[in-house]
Amino acid sequence: MARVISIINQKGGVGKTTTAVNLAAYLAAYGQKVMLIDIDPQGNASSGLGVDYQNIEKGIYDVMMVDPVTMTDVLVKTRVDNLHLAPANLNLAGAAVELVGVDRREFRLSDNLRPILEDYDFILIDNPPSLGLLTINGMVASSELLIPVQCEYYALEGLSQLLYTIDLIQNNLKPDLNILGAVLTMYDGRNSLSEAVFNELYQHFPKKIFRSIIPRNVRLAEAPSYGQTILEYDPYGKGAKAYERLAREVILSGGQY
Repeated sequence: MARVISIINQKGGVGKTTTAVNLAAYLAAYGQKVMLIDIDPQGNASSGLGVDYQNIEKGIYDVMMVDPVTMTDVLVKTRVDNLHLAPANLNLAGAAVELVGVDRREFRLSDNLRPILEDYDFILIDNPPSLGLLTINGMVASSELLIPVQCEYYALEGLSQLLYTIDLIQNNLKPDLNILGAVLTMYDGRNSLSEAVFNELYQHFPKKIFRSIIPRNVRLAEAPSYGQTILEYDPYGKGAKAYERLAREVILSGGQY
C-alpha cells in the first residue's frame, strides 16, 4: 500500500514544488515506484518534469471533476525511471469553485486514489500555496504531511494557521493524518538567521525536523526552466545531494529501506 505524502505550505516561494519534484525523483532513483500528483493550478510540478500542462487533453482536474475519468487515464511517464506524473491542466484553476457544490467535495482526490494505492510505494501530492478546497483534498487523500519551511525571517508567518487547519482535518475528515516532518529549505550557512529559524521551528515540531537541509542553490533554481529534476540537471551538486539524503530519510521513516 502506497504511502501518500502531501507537500504543503500555504506560503508561496518556500521550495514546496522543488521539494515535491526532486524528492519524487530520488525516491524513484532508490527503486521505489512513485507517482507525483500536481494539484497546484500553476502547474509548476508538471512543467518541472518536462510536461506541457497547458496543452494536455486530460489532467488531475478531469479525475476530480469528470466521471468516469480515472487516475490511470491521465498518468504520464516521465524521463525518470519508476516515476509517473498526474499532471495539472488549465481547468484546474476553476476547480476550487466547482467543487463547492459537489458531493463529498473534500474526498474527490481520495476516492479516486483508492483503486491504485497498491500500485505504488509512494504517492506525493504537490498542493497549491493556499488552504482552499484543493489543498484540503490533498490532505484528506494523504496519510502524511511534509512541510517545507524557508530559512527566512517571515518563514514561520502563517504556520500557526496551517497547524490549525491540519488539526481541523484530523478532527473532522482524516483522523489518521500524521505530520511526517518539516524540512528546512533555502538554507544559507553564512546567515545566522537560518539558525534562528531552525530553533523557532523546533518549538512547533519537536522531534519532527528532517536532518537533511536543502541549501540555497542556483542549480536547483535553474533545473525547472529546462524541465528537469536536479537528479538529471546537476546530479553531483549540493542541491542534488541534499534531496538524495532527504529521500533516504523519508524511506527510513517508514522502515522500508
